[in-house]
Amino acid sequence: MNKYYDCLDGKIPERKSRSVPAAPGSFAALRLAYLGSPEFKSLDVSTRAWQRRALDEISEAHGTKRVAMMQARHVRTLRNGKRETPAAANTMLKALKALFKWANENGRASSDPTRNVDFLKYAKKGFHPWSPSEVEAYEAAHLVGTTARLALELLLYTAGRREDVVRFGPHNLAVGRFRFVQGKNEDRAPVLIDIPVHPDLAEAIAAAQPSGAIFILTHYGRPFTPNGFGNRFKKWCIQAGLPHCSAHGCRKAAAARLATRGATAHQIMSVTGHQSLAEVERYTRSALRAQMADTAMALLPDRRSAGSTIPANRPSDSSA
Repeated sequence: MNKYYDCLDGKIPERKSRSVPAAPGSFAALRLAYLGSPEFKSLDVSTRAWQRRALDEISEAHGTKRVAMMQARHVRTLRNGKRETPAAANTMLKALKALFKWANENGRASSDPTRNVDFLKYAKKGFHPWSPSEVEAYEAAHLVGTTARLALELLLYTAGRREDVVRFGPHNLAVGRFRFVQGKNEDRAPVLIDIPVHPDLAEAIAAAQPSGAIFILTHYGRPFTPNGFGNRFKKWCIQAGLPHCSAHGCRKAAAARLATRGATAHQIMSVTGHQSLAEVERYTRSALRAQMADTAMALLPDRRSAGSTIPANRPSDSSA
């Protein structure tokens, strides 16, 4: 039953890879060495998961082959084998690059066959950023006092990711402020967020009356996993008639809402935890486009205004 509840909470058991002989010098042996290394174990849980999945898949098909024989053309063949799903192809290549970077630094390989292999280029739509009307539609479907509403307020007023929200609780509140270390890269480059508690968030927390150490819990009274929370939040979005919205888009919306209200890039960074202006601009560019277009169009002269030199009608042909 515990395994059953884990699956309901999104804790899906890790897929067991097919046993591949790990002969010295083989890809399977290199994979095992990397997965057991301190460098790999220091990565975030989510990073370890996608790297392991990608390397497991390669090892199952090519684990017995010698690493020393691997060339760039072999890597390109692996990459191109997933061309129909370019994001998955790039994820696999990224895992291979990490593997060989470690292998070269630790004397496990004398060359890097991934060095001159580029990632596939494709149009990235990204996650849909919520519009004000979509936020209002969600709020109308999930009233203050519900767990669904509290989840939205936590996402919007902390700019936290799924992995952050599933850990939020009373311990993050202190004298009118909300403090937490972002889950992303917390073991390598921790980012502390220290922001005032917005009145809407304070109201949602008080109305939901969470009694445990964690604000958002499953039906079984257990904390969500990041994936489990994402799946549950998606269901709440669908219930609100917003099947195209997700928890991911709330982080973009939080940054965009700040930008459209005049917050500077550095002010937004202090809330979202971004480490570069380029990242903030990527989040807010689309949100500001309409506002900047309004400002730009207002600069054009209006023929109805006094002193305008734009003729109201087409000039007549004087030669006629």
